[in-house]
Amino acid sequence: MKNIRRLCVLLGLISLGLSGTAQAQQESAKQLYIVTYVDVYPTFAADAAKLLQQFASDSRKDSGNVRFEVMRDVARQNHFAVVEVWQNQKSFEAHSALAHTKAFREKIQPNLGSPFDERLYNVLP
Repeated sequence: MKNIRRLCVLLGLISLGLSGTAQAQQESAKQLYIVTYVDVYPTFAADAAKLLQQFASDSRKDSGNVRFEVMRDVARQNHFAVVEVWQNQKSFEAHSALAHTKAFREKIQPNLGSPFDERLYNVLP
């Protein structure tokens, strides 16, 4: 399970198209990367997918958002990974305080099979 999650993090960060230029490296060093694993009860998988899609759509409009992707586990349809990139910690914290973020968490909470597994990362210089 841990290896699958590590692979998911790696694939998510690779898919973000990090560039090798010095300027891109400086910019990405300031950015905050968040990977959140969301596991819901199997009977709620379809509803969770819709909620996650709407949450992603709303979040992409938030100030400071660089990228926001939702992925579904190929083998387990009720397991999702959310990969976010924010300009900085402050923009992520502002996003977390917004009404649509709080509403999403409230709607999905009763159907979680396990707590959110949210991990924050910075790119190594």
